[in-house]
Amino acid sequence: MNVAMIGTGYVGLVTGACLADIGHHVICVDTNARKIRRLQDGRIPIYEPGLNKVVERNRQAGRLTFTTDLTTAVQQAIVVFIAVGTPRHEDGSADICNVLQAAIDIGTAITDYTVIINKSTVPVGTVARIRSVVNDSTTKSFSVVSNPEFLKQGDAINDFMHPDRIVIGVDDDRAADYMRELYAPITVAQWPSGRPGGQESWGSDPLLLEMDCASAELCKYASNAMLATRISFMNEIAHVCDCVGADVDQVRLAMGADRRIGPEFLRPGLGYGGSCFPKDVAALVSFAGKKDYNFRILRAVERVNNRQKRFLFDQILNHFKGSLFERTIAIWGLAFKPNTDDMREAPSIALIKRLLTAGAYVRVYDPQAAANAESVLGPRDGVTYTDTAFSALTGADALALVTEWEEFRAPNVARMRDALKTPVIFDGRNLYNPQDMRDQGMTYYSIGRQ
Repeated sequence: MNVAMIGTGYVGLVTGACLADIGHHVICVDTNARKIRRLQDGRIPIYEPGLNKVVERNRQAGRLTFTTDLTTAVQQAIVVFIAVGTPRHEDGSADICNVLQAAIDIGTAITDYTVIINKSTVPVGTVARIRSVVNDSTTKSFSVVSNPEFLKQGDAINDFMHPDRIVIGVDDDRAADYMRELYAPITVAQWPSGRPGGQESWGSDPLLLEMDCASAELCKYASNAMLATRISFMNEIAHVCDCVGADVDQVRLAMGADRRIGPEFLRPGLGYGGSCFPKDVAALVSFAGKKDYNFRILRAVERVNNRQKRFLFDQILNHFKGSLFERTIAIWGLAFKPNTDDMREAPSIALIKRLLTAGAYVRVYDPQAAANAESVLGPRDGVTYTDTAFSALTGADALALVTEWEEFRAPNVARMRDALKTPVIFDGRNLYNPQDMRDQGMTYYSIGRQ
């Protein structure tokens, strides 16, 4: 199937590359000529494990190409994805101007029946608006489908190839047939012997959830809001553990053993970040509010998350008795989560800014995100970026662990102790065993553990 992908950001590039990898011919389109030139040369603008190999394999095979020519790309495709950014307005609502402009451009370009698939995360009702602006731009027949993405940064290739579900919001049978064909290489591979018993209510395929467009549009927001809620809830439980002398690790293991709850997203930490959770929670609160519904739970989730991003700074400040002037704090991990270079809404940003405001110096290390961190933070006196984890410790008064990269999981503790001026660790991810650290001479702080 010939596919056009409008937008080569995280979602567009991963989706386009993976669609090519399952056999489709994909043209990825972007208005950023420099980015397109880099992609044509095989240079990937984001860090996502395995993505460079998928892109290169399909680029060499001729199934994946990149262009700034939207019109030609659209006219060569039967299905066209919209995968452009939907940044957050100051009031939390999603800005869908890029989505609607892409829809207008597609409508102007199409010369035959086209299935327009919205992959961008948008408020309920956006499919109807896309349909309206395309209808104003063309006399050709078309369908508009909602197909939200559920890709986890750091594991996106696996998520695409082995999805929990593929949600399709569709209003006509012709478009539904094209969507089934588009994803057949994945769904057939998952269930080669046909549909498993007891799944009749799942629609035409056990992985394909076909529904109305409004429900499909809400699925992504609802899923991310639930995961964000679990994170904030566990951070609250961790604080209760601190108050009563309990161990949050034991509590979460018992909770996760309940099949109704499950073990995922039950680890306390420094709050959620990234491109999705903060933006999607805010957007859901915003568009619910525009329908006169006050989403009280999610407002509380946001408050807890904002407070949690200050937690590590407060621990550090309390340990040094209220003064960080001319102290040096080493920071391990800058990205909002491991296996990505994404700095959007990363807890490290808030921590670094507060440390600098308090008069401290920071020495930071991240395996992938240092360049993006420097871009986000801008030139700041007092910040030193290091090439290795241990070089960040040299001469530091303490270590703050912010992102749980694999290389941080089993460090040489004796070497850490010797490198630090004072052997203090503030573990924002509960990565280490408290007693082991103390037995090796470290002063150790974590979240919700004694």
